[in-house]
Amino acid sequence: MKKIDFYFDFGSPYSYLAHTQIKKFEKETGEKVNYMPVLVGGLHKLAGITAPAFIPLKAKYLIKDCKLWADKYKVKYQFNRYFPIKTLNLMRAALVAEKDNFFRSFVDKAFNAIWVDSMNMNDEEVFLKFIKNQDVNADLFSLKYNDPVIKNDLIKRTNDSFDKGVFGVPTFIVNGKMFWGQDRLDFALNEAKK
Repeated sequence: MKKIDFYFDFGSPYSYLAHTQIKKFEKETGEKVNYMPVLVGGLHKLAGITAPAFIPLKAKYLIKDCKLWADKYKVKYQFNRYFPIKTLNLMRAALVAEKDNFFRSFVDKAFNAIWVDSMNMNDEEVFLKFIKNQDVNADLFSLKYNDPVIKNDLIKRTNDSFDKGVFGVPTFIVNGKMFWGQDRLDFALNEAKK
């Protein structure tokens, strides 16, 4: 069995695009992909780099580039007009979903909320409404994602990923080899098939 880790942040359109290809990736390799939630802002800070969203020329290009990839993959996609999205609470919520055994469906819904439905997850009311629509006890869920254990777990996962060489998302690590960017999926796939 091969170890395939997918490091992502919901606020990254390229993470969304990579996510849309995971089922195909798993089918072609016969292997399960491990989703690894991290904070891309934390990775950028640790690496001392500026996110493309904050570099005007890159941000402008990113909008066009994501559309090209979405068309290539034939997936629904809408650049979120509220970008950049602050995903701290959403990433913490993903860890709760992971512990409560509805992680993959939560990931699907969160990515779609941002990159298909263009929801403003920067708005706490919108975020809380999204949480309430997850068929969970929203009050209990809120307590869980605000728990210091969850907060520290997300920080630890981000730091641990950086220690492995991850500096941005999406990143795949296949049997110890790193592939950064959703446009490197083919290389990760080839490695997974070896």
